[in-house]
Amino acid sequence: MTAHLFSPITLGKLELPNRIAVAPMCQYSADDGSATDWHLQHWMNLAMSGAGMVTVEMTDVERRGRISHGCMGLYSDANEAAAKRALDAARRVATPGAKFGVQLAHAGRKASNHRPWDGSGPLKPEEDAWPVVSCSAIAYADGWQVPHALSEDEIEQTIGHFVQAAKRAERAGFDFIELHSAHGYLLHQFLSPLSNHRTDRWGGSLDNRMRFPLEIARRVAEAVPGLMLGARMSLTDWVDGGFSLEEAIEVAKAYSKAGVVYICCSSGGNSPHQSLRTGPGYQVHLAEAVKKATGIPVRAVGMIDQPEQADAIIREGQADMVALGRALLADPRWPWRAAARLGHEFHATPQLARSAALMKQWGAAS
Repeated sequence: MTAHLFSPITLGKLELPNRIAVAPMCQYSADDGSATDWHLQHWMNLAMSGAGMVTVEMTDVERRGRISHGCMGLYSDANEAAAKRALDAARRVATPGAKFGVQLAHAGRKASNHRPWDGSGPLKPEEDAWPVVSCSAIAYADGWQVPHALSEDEIEQTIGHFVQAAKRAERAGFDFIELHSAHGYLLHQFLSPLSNHRTDRWGGSLDNRMRFPLEIARRVAEAVPGLMLGARMSLTDWVDGGFSLEEAIEVAKAYSKAGVVYICCSSGGNSPHQSLRTGPGYQVHLAEAVKKATGIPVRAVGMIDQPEQADAIIREGQADMVALGRALLADPRWPWRAAARLGHEFHATPQLARSAALMKQWGAAS
């Protein structure tokens, strides 16, 4: 049996050994944006997983853009040095051909929150909360901060923060950058009519609402031409009158013209009133729609945890890659297990090679 999941793929000038991607997953364990020893072991673990594409977590371009006090950033020299330390260590143990990228982001009105294990939700003033910003002065939900609406000058400054963070990512040694325009964070806030009520050139029509993320994409592509550029999008708000799949397809086309090579296809996150049913592969149809409408390489994500399911997504042309998050946290050797289940040869790092026979035995028995 041919395992389509393990066929190589080229995105831009970047050659990847297989179609398995590590989805960016916030760890909420940074120190003022800087990667810590937790990230050192976490990135090394992901590097040894066998995934061809490793995207490290949402990494914010300025301090006020963090979701929580524990979120990663690339806004200081200390952040850059810490990221380089962890990435250098990951590369030393990585499986052959693995490529590493960073997801650059700004939380906008969803910033200044507790870590999930501390209850999530907005920080209180006595908990070192900070003012939040967005495209419009509309709170995410009742009880959340009303954000300051960015001025024209502040929008330009924010674009500059993305460019500077991209340059830091290049110096730290990443292979690619992913722009986070999903899950209700700042770029998504500009795209969605639910959160963007501006009447200037940054709001109103879709062309105006997409101007901010597209300008970031263009400037980043110009600033770091040596890095492959991708984008993660929420393709629908799952709310009537919100950002729609039809609009997302137009944004994806414009992203491609701006230098974006792939789209990671997610959804939701911009409204507490979203209505959706989750389940295995519940967002795959969105990736398939973008792929068919645009021809742009797409990455499917969302409750994809079985090797046969992931392989079928590639085999049937629904997506070009699959991204796994929780499945890889639960089983850091998921790509090995997938190879064993699908009858594809895999090569463990020498120090772990004695486990290969057992992994094949487990794969055959499952």
